[in-house]
Amino acid sequence: MQLDERKWIILQAIIKTYLETGEPVGSRTISKYPGLNLSSATIRNEMSDLEEMGYIIQPHTSAGRIPSDAGYRLYVDRMMEENDRKMEEKDKEVTEMKELMIRRQDRMELVLKQLAKFLAANTNYATMITGPQYHRTKLKFIQLSIVDEGQILAVIVTESNVVKNKMIHMEHGLDHETTLKMNILLNSSLNGLTIEQINLATISKLKEEAGIHSEVVSRVLDAVAEAISQEEDLEIYTSGATNFFRYPELSDSEKASELISTFEEKRSLASLMGEEEANPDEHGIQVYIGNETPVPTMKDCSVVTASYELGDGMYGRIGIVGPKRMDYDKVVGVLKNLTQQLDEIFKKDE
Repeated sequence: MQLDERKWIILQAIIKTYLETGEPVGSRTISKYPGLNLSSATIRNEMSDLEEMGYIIQPHTSAGRIPSDAGYRLYVDRMMEENDRKMEEKDKEVTEMKELMIRRQDRMELVLKQLAKFLAANTNYATMITGPQYHRTKLKFIQLSIVDEGQILAVIVTESNVVKNKMIHMEHGLDHETTLKMNILLNSSLNGLTIEQINLATISKLKEEAGIHSEVVSRVLDAVAEAISQEEDLEIYTSGATNFFRYPELSDSEKASELISTFEEKRSLASLMGEEEANPDEHGIQVYIGNETPVPTMKDCSVVTASYELGDGMYGRIGIVGPKRMDYDKVVGVLKNLTQQLDEIFKKDE
């Protein structure tokens, strides 16, 4: 005799009902089970078969049935198999989501690099564009994955679908079941929050719910803050550094060498492109002339910057560097048009 689908559904109903009530379960009770739609007589026949197969027993002559040890074992084994299947499906969904986010991130990088080249060719000046920064950005998704016994990979996705990966080293490793529980806890507590909204009360509650795994919460929150706020993560794409040689006042070997080195190293550019504008106009345009720029090697240059926004707190900066006698009218006009187009480019995929 085989355990077909109908017998399995009835066995589950008996076990679940007995777990809830602690009382032997009769056919009349099972007939009321949602979605079963079987008569009491049919259920009695199936219960008789289940008893013959050893999955349920009758403690008293006039009583209903209760699960046997074999019935419990089958129930638990199938429950574990189902949980494993759900975890595999969840892991597959996460992998697909990560691949989608990475493709989107790669596309953004390509567009920004092409724009830097376009600006340099169109203006005959040097250009720089930052990748999006995360200001008041909300968290969309956190996924923890076990790498090995002492390491966990935290994948952090913002509301604007930007992905950050952070490897977390743990003194005590997590098993798969605990990792799944931590993913549920972190996402249910942090989804939709900005970094500023993850306050002490939120952190305390998370650690309390995590119990002995509160260390994981601390490490993950550190990773979230670092991934979203870290200044050295600022990506700057440059182009057109050789345009400095077009202008006699910038083309002597020492000045040109300093300027080109600044563009190649990019470290100094972060102080200019990563800071908030001091006195921008209504379009986010800021003009630095000579010593006004925070980059010492650009004291003989003018720098015009503008901010672009991708929504949901995502923003970046575009900068054009040239001689003090640059065509300000043309440069400002180009930047105003470009910042509007950038927003449209990235919204097409949403």
